[in-house]
This record gives sequence, structure tokens and C-alpha cells, in this order.
Amino acid sequence: MSYEIHPNARIGHVHLTVADLEKSIKFYTEMLGFSVTARFGKSAAFLSSGNYHHHIGLNTWAGNHVTPPPPGHSGLYHFAILYPSREELAKAFKVLWEEKYHVEGASDHGVSESIYLKDPDGNGIELYCDRLKSEWPLDEHGNMVLYTKELDLPGLLSELNNN
Repeated sequence: MSYEIHPNARIGHVHLTVADLEKSIKFYTEMLGFSVTARFGKSAAFLSSGNYHHHIGLNTWAGNHVTPPPPGHSGLYHFAILYPSREELAKAFKVLWEEKYHVEGASDHGVSESIYLKDPDGNGIELYCDRLKSEWPLDEHGNMVLYTKELDLPGLLSELNNN
């Protein structure tokens, strides 16, 4: 049997086990700009942008102060937050820069530009924006080419001066 998911299907939300709910809420609201939409007592919170029910769920159901999986084990590599424009990605990066939050990396992938960081529990997060499909790099056969080059961070921040 062959099955192909509908092209309009999307990843709806990510739900993370965290060690300290309040610390995680503070990170996702103050550093990344999400809003708390609901709480489940003192053990879970749901965060969103816009009017969506939740993009991120946080819980301490495994217990407070749990430890993250050790390196070299399977699990979440990262989840990604897609920004609608390069300007919005620049705004997000500016907050991290001004707060001196550790950024793991910043890459130009040809089809997109990405900022990589970890949340307080060590979960990987990619903040990114796509380029227009007409700008994607193609090989001689018309196939999309993905690569990893250093992202021009001053160029990204210059987006904020253009508006």
C-alpha cells in the first residue's frame, strides 16, 4: 500500500517535557514572543501566536527537574518555527542578540535562512524563513539544491533598517 500525505497537511504543534514549567514559560514568552493560551494546573501550559489554540505545549508530567536525554541518544533533534518573512526572522534574532541569548548557529540553506538555539531544557529550536520558491537554487537538472553556508547576520539585521 502506498500513501502520500495531503500537501496541505502541516505540523500543528510540538509538546515538550520540561524540567521547570515557569522557566520554560518565561523563555518561550519573553525570548520567542509566544503567549500563554491555557494552563493545566501547575503541570502544563499551552502557548501560541495569533489566535491558534497552541503551537507549543509544555509539561512537567514526568516530574519537576527531570534531566534531558544524554547526547548520542535518539529523540528530538530540533523543532522549527517558520517566520512569514525575513524581516520577522530578523526581529526574532534581534531579541536574542539584545538579551545575549546563546545562539548555536546561523545558516543559509539556499531555500531558507535559519537561526539555531536551545531552550532551557536543551531542546533544539530552529527559527527560519523560507525564500521565495523562484529563488531556490537548482542544479543543471532543475532539482532543488540544499546547502549549509554561514548566514549573513548583519545582512539579516539590515532588514530592520529597510522598513
